[in-house]
Amino acid sequence: MAPHSDNFKGSMLMMTAMAGFTLNDTAMKYVTETLPLYQTIFLRGVLTVAALWLIGVAQGGLRLRLSGADTRILGWRTLGEILATVFFLTALQHMQLADLSAIMQSLPLAVTLAAAVLFRERIGWRRMLAIGIGFAGVMLIIRPGGASFGIWSVLGVFSVLSVVLRDLATRRFSREVSSVAVSFYAGVAVLVLGAVMIPFDGWQTPTLPELGGIVLASLVLIAAYLTVVMSMRVGEVAVVAPFRYTSLLWAVVLGFVVFKDLPDSWTLMGAALVIGSGVYAFYRERVLARGAR
Repeated sequence: MAPHSDNFKGSMLMMTAMAGFTLNDTAMKYVTETLPLYQTIFLRGVLTVAALWLIGVAQGGLRLRLSGADTRILGWRTLGEILATVFFLTALQHMQLADLSAIMQSLPLAVTLAAAVLFRERIGWRRMLAIGIGFAGVMLIIRPGGASFGIWSVLGVFSVLSVVLRDLATRRFSREVSSVAVSFYAGVAVLVLGAVMIPFDGWQTPTLPELGGIVLASLVLIAAYLTVVMSMRVGEVAVVAPFRYTSLLWAVVLGFVVFKDLPDSWTLMGAALVIGSGVYAFYRERVLARGAR
């Protein structure tokens, strides 16, 4: 068992990563209010890929050559990355930051369910019940048939499904594939997507505040990727992973400070169900891991 100090460090790193991801979302939402979406994706992608390249060089060089099996896995992961980026950022343009973040909190539950279905990973009735309650919470957030329901809520759900594809593919890579290389390929794919779509979406000269927002988004995104990897390597996963849900707190705070938005009571109740069921699922994984030992 990891020492308590390691669990504390891992938890702090995870909360830092979630703050970084949410700050990236906030900057992208702010910039895309005035700049075309795919131009913004392209400009952020240029900075992100350059930063990942420098990180790879600092670590002794990027090892980009993959085996045949890993290449096929990379194709599926890249598809998930592209779809997740498009769905999430399109929904983010039209939804409150906290509402979309609340939907994304169902991701760990969705990954657990998909792994059970596709990879025959065993989950007991308690975790299955937690997954059902969590998805009920998502329904409270998007409220199909309600006045607040729309295509943007659906895109938020599609974003979750796309990230599930990305994360499940990531789990199938061989140990020889580095995290930086995987992130580099993903960054290049999203950059190319932005470049291809610019002629259809338009281009305009960015202002200094808009450029500053794109630079900020790129920097905090890289920092978040690095710290989330570090967090999962320090301390126990079952202790550190639930701190992913602090991203919703950051989303509520930043949404109010930057956009003057606050989630309604239905969204908060749904988020409470999603987060509560997710934390319980992590707890059950920890209990089962102890029993196995």
